[in-house]
Amino acid sequence: MTPDFVREIAGDAIRTFLMAAGPVLLVSLAVGFLISLLQAVTQIQDFTLTFVPKILAVFACLLLFLPWMASVLIGFTTRLIGNLPMYVR
Repeated sequence: MTPDFVREIAGDAIRTFLMAAGPVLLVSLAVGFLISLLQAVTQIQDFTLTFVPKILAVFACLLLFLPWMASVLIGFTTRLIGNLPMYVR
């Protein structure tokens, strides 16, 4: 295994991770920003006001994107296992 080969596998793993986790992280970021903006405007400082909408949005996002996320992860695993004989050489 050459360093370039390891770098290629690591790059593919990082891209797969970002593709799989990206939608959930972006939804969480957007909802958190909107709730923080609402709290700043109304001067309401309540922890549950931040936590509950964000967790509901993350669950909704997971329900919506889970099939796609699973296909991305299955594709990565399939490529990794399919190329295993080449990795051993």
